[in-house]
Amino acid sequence: MDFPAEQLRAFAAVIDAGTFDAAAARLHVTPSAVSQRIKALETQVGTVVVRRSKPVVPTTAGMVLLRLARQLDLLAAEAVAELAGPSGGRRAVVPVVVNADSLATWFPSAFRDLAGDDELEIEILREDESASAELLRSGRAMAAVTTDGRAVQGSSTQLLGTQRYVAMASPDFAQRWFSGDPVDGLARAPMVNFDRADQLQRSLVREATGRRATPPAHHVPDSTQFWVWHSDLAPLRALFAA
Repeated sequence: MDFPAEQLRAFAAVIDAGTFDAAAARLHVTPSAVSQRIKALETQVGTVVVRRSKPVVPTTAGMVLLRLARQLDLLAAEAVAELAGPSGGRRAVVPVVVNADSLATWFPSAFRDLAGDDELEIEILREDESASAELLRSGRAMAAVTTDGRAVQGSSTQLLGTQRYVAMASPDFAQRWFSGDPVDGLARAPMVNFDRADQLQRSLVREATGRRATPPAHHVPDSTQFWVWHSDLAPLRALFAA
């Protein structure tokens, strides 16, 4: 099955821009031309590839085509750059999904090496490490920092290392909740999550207590609240030391 490049390019533009009109403006064609290319693509595939919502979103079949469109665009940009030689060429845009904690700690040093390549334009997409692979599956990204070790179709995985987390609390908080039975206290003590996708703290509670506890959870989307050491905080692991 052959997929014309102009159809895939139109499809990717519609998903990125959110509407057919915006995609047409981006491609410098009429909205009718974009609509015809998408319809031709759907006819060839035999199913709908985009939901006409606001903004439009790809269907399950559309996600497969979007990933193909991204890969072909990257290959085309690399070929153009190589043919153009040092004088320049069309730069490849590479969306990379990174979780907030990595952005706040080790990733900037890695990004400096990527940013030094004048043939690439890197777009960082922020997503929780447990969900970042979904953006790779949907075709919105070409690479992802993730805790999911399963390779997405058409990709490969490489172990980057281990990022360790230490549970912490102020002395007053620790005295209030952990002066008695620390396991019972951990099952009841309020916690701070990055956002509603962040399940790290709940996983710790389940592992440490053996219960499916649901203590109060506050949501603070700021990594510095988690990894920066404050003088009034103490590691919770000391409370559970034998």
